[in-house]
Amino acid sequence: MRTARFIGNWLAGLIAFAVTATVFVLWLRYGLGAAGGPDPAPLFLWLVVGVNLLVWTLVGLVRLGDDSLRVLAARRAPAALPGPGGTAAARRVADRRSALVGASAAGVGAGGAAGSGLAPDPADGPSGPPAHPAAAGVGADGGGTAAGPAPLSLAVVIPAHNEEPVIDGAIASALRLFNRWDIYVVSDSSHDSTADIAAETGVNVLELLNNRGKAGALEAVIEEFDLTGTYDGVVILDADTELHADYVEGVRRQLREPDVAAVAGFVVAEWKPDQRTVVGRLISAYRDRLYWMLQYLMRYGQTWRRTSVPFIVPGFASTYRSSALKKIDINPSGLVIEDYNMTFEVHRKRLGRIAMHPGTKAYSQDPFTLGDYISQVRRWTLGFWQTVRRHGVWPGLFWFALSFYILEVVLVATLLLAAVVLGAFLLLPEATGGLVLRWDVYADGYGAATAALPLTAVAVGLFVPDYIVTCVLAVVRRRPGYLVYGLFFLPVRVIDAYLTLRTIPQAWTVGSNGRWKSPNRAATRL
Repeated sequence: MRTARFIGNWLAGLIAFAVTATVFVLWLRYGLGAAGGPDPAPLFLWLVVGVNLLVWTLVGLVRLGDDSLRVLAARRAPAALPGPGGTAAARRVADRRSALVGASAAGVGAGGAAGSGLAPDPADGPSGPPAHPAAAGVGADGGGTAAGPAPLSLAVVIPAHNEEPVIDGAIASALRLFNRWDIYVVSDSSHDSTADIAAETGVNVLELLNNRGKAGALEAVIEEFDLTGTYDGVVILDADTELHADYVEGVRRQLREPDVAAVAGFVVAEWKPDQRTVVGRLISAYRDRLYWMLQYLMRYGQTWRRTSVPFIVPGFASTYRSSALKKIDINPSGLVIEDYNMTFEVHRKRLGRIAMHPGTKAYSQDPFTLGDYISQVRRWTLGFWQTVRRHGVWPGLFWFALSFYILEVVLVATLLLAAVVLGAFLLLPEATGGLVLRWDVYADGYGAATAALPLTAVAVGLFVPDYIVTCVLAVVRRRPGYLVYGLFFLPVRVIDAYLTLRTIPQAWTVGSNGRWKSPNRAATRL
């Protein structure tokens, strides 16, 4: 079975590579054969790739070399002697666990605030083996021993609003890496069985009677259980997130560096085509391409220890050091989402740097319908502009990099929409059999436009470079199906461009309370 899968993956990669090479060669021939006028190819390439992506890709290559040298230096350095004890937070967690286990053994239920409960599994008691290496003083990253320093203690927070189809999958994923008493689910005025399902797993559950939004729910659960005072760090997960087996190891490894305030999760688009319609598969494939480009080619360079200028720590799977989280205003008024604001807070208050590594993976469930996709993108883009409005500009490398990013995003969105309008303008005579050319004003405009940029140049220039990027991803991911879905990525990019520009004025005119409405979900089983 493994041999067949291996052969199939490589065959898929070869097919995608052949298509990529063919399309690229044909595009070059077309560009070389269209000599005589201005060459629009650089403009269209810029619309697809962008300067920011190229610059941060180069920085990422420098980081790759720097990280490799640091790893070699660490291997040559003598091993550090084990130190006594552990962190104060780790000792507080151990004391709390002992109290919970003792209460469970005595038949006393652990209580919390109204609507919450702490229910440790009796199997986790002192008479049995620890459910997780951290209970024995060994972290998920393999660091620490019974005689050495304890690993950094982490709490897991899962805010949820009407997430009945997926909440058990998220909890099951977390339970593979954390003890149940370190997992906290906050049900933000859910009207379904979200809280009941969470309570059945034995994790801590806090139910809110009023819908406060994700930021308000995070603020409530952190304060209710004093998580920043009890743990070294807090992991924030969406209710549809599934953690990779190496997530905790990656987080703890990055948090060992004392100047790291937050660790950004590396998002991987969930690819389960049998659970999706054609539109759902298109959205998932498009998001996979977007995530791959933004993370490997941009955010990897932005999170180098000498730069640290990412503008978002994605809220689907993020980890904050407690000392930094205490100083972050998690729930300010007027914002529709929290993750941009929390990231800006880290930069503006100089709480430390933001780290990210591809090994810290988590899987996210993307929208299943076009309506849910548009709602989500609008929410994200509106949240970004609202955060820019709230924090304003301050001197530093972060805003220097962000200003160029904002400039390019706005220009690319404007030019992409203008190119689409121009293409429709040039296509209209073909669609009407030349009828519109009887209008002199239209005929004059059509003649000037075709002389500068023919319809074929617009069509080829817009579609082919974008499709080549998709073909490259199909090779990397060994998913030839992307070659089909990629034919329809350009319209999705146009939707993104429109929402990017549409939400700019809304950030200054539309009030937001942060309350959320969960999209359609598919049940997950790990």
